[in-house]
Amino acid sequence: MMSTQTPTPVLQARGLVKRYGHVTAIDGADFDLLPGEVLAVIGDNGAGKSSLIKALTGAVTPDEGEIRLNGEVIRFNGPQDARCHGIETVYQDLAVAASMDIASNMFLGRELRRPGPLGSVLRMLDKKRMREEAAEHMADLKIGLRSLTQPVETLSGGQRQAVAVARAVAWARSVVVMDEPTAALGVKESGQVLDLIRRVRDKGLPVVLISHNMPHVFEIADRIHVHRMGRRAALIKPGDYSMSEVVAIMTGALTVDEDGGGTVVADAEAAKAAGIGTN
Repeated sequence: MMSTQTPTPVLQARGLVKRYGHVTAIDGADFDLLPGEVLAVIGDNGAGKSSLIKALTGAVTPDEGEIRLNGEVIRFNGPQDARCHGIETVYQDLAVAASMDIASNMFLGRELRRPGPLGSVLRMLDKKRMREEAAEHMADLKIGLRSLTQPVETLSGGQRQAVAVARAVAWARSVVVMDEPTAALGVKESGQVLDLIRRVRDKGLPVVLISHNMPHVFEIADRIHVHRMGRRAALIKPGDYSMSEVVAIMTGALTVDEDGGGTVVADAEAAKAAGIGTN
C-alpha cells in the first residue's frame, strides 16, 4: 500500500504574530513549504505577506509563534543568520553592484581569498577561482551570458535577474525566496525567469515566490499560499481553482472550507462582481 503521508516541510511556521504598537502586521499566521516545490505567496497590498516573508528570512523577529527549518524549531537573529542556515532571498531591487562584474556580484560579501600569505596577509582576492566557480553556477542553471567579466550595468533586466538568482542558488542549501522576480520585465524576459525558477526547483531547492502576477503564479506554482489580513486565508493548488476564484479568496469574497475542500461565499456582491457564481 502506497504511503500518502505529507513530507516534512522544509520551512514551516505556526501562529506567527508581529505587532508594531497598535498595528498587527502578522496575526497568527501559518506557513508550509514542502521539499522541491514552488510555493507562490499572494495577497492584496497591506495583507501582511511582506512581514511574513521578513519573519521567515530573519529580517523581522516575531513576537509570538514558532518557525521550523527541516522540522527543527529555529529563531533567526537577523538576515545573515537565515543565510547561514541556507535561506537565500532575491529582493525586488536585486541588490546587485552595477559597476562590478558578474563574477564579483556572485561572490559579493563572500569573496574568495588567494591561498597562502597573499590571501591571509595581503587579503588579495582569488579572482580566477571566483570566475571559474561563477561560470559553473551559470552553466548549471543554463544561463548564457557573453562574459562574466562584463559589468552588471551592461546587462538587460532579465540578465540582471538571472545573476541575482544564480547568486542565491549558489549559496542556498534550504530555500530560495524570490520577491516579484518578473515585476519590471517584458514578456520574453519574464518567460526566461520563469524557466529559471523551474530549473531551480528541478535542482531540488524549494522556491517561495512572492508575486502579484496571477498568470505567472498559475503557470509556475505547485501550490498557492493566499495571505489576507495578517494570516493565511488558504493553501490551495492552482488546478483546483480558477484565477477568478483565487482573486476572490484573496479579497475575502470567498473563503475556503478546508474540511469540506471547497469554498464558501463570504461576500455575495463582491463574488458576483468578480464573476463568481453564488448559487
